[in-house]
Amino acid sequence: MAEKKEKVVITVVGKDTVGIIGKVCTTLAGHGINILDISQTIVSGFFNMMMIVDMTNSDISFSDCQKELAAAGKDIGVEIHCQREDIFDMMHQV
Repeated sequence: MAEKKEKVVITVVGKDTVGIIGKVCTTLAGHGINILDISQTIVSGFFNMMMIVDMTNSDISFSDCQKELAAAGKDIGVEIHCQREDIFDMMHQV
């Protein structure tokens, strides 16, 4: 039976600057977190990215990942938030 993936939704919002995607992806890769899907746009100088990642094989807890990504975002001037996919889905059901 296939192992259930531990999916997390990550959102990144802020003024566009060089290195946002690199910083986020480097942080995730450093913990064995796999990016499953990614979408990013820039509108009037504002950067917006949404990622679906798999934490199944990560070496870091969800809570610690939230904290580390939030700190990384602060370093580069963006807001980074993480939510478990099942919680995200429940919050956005009509």
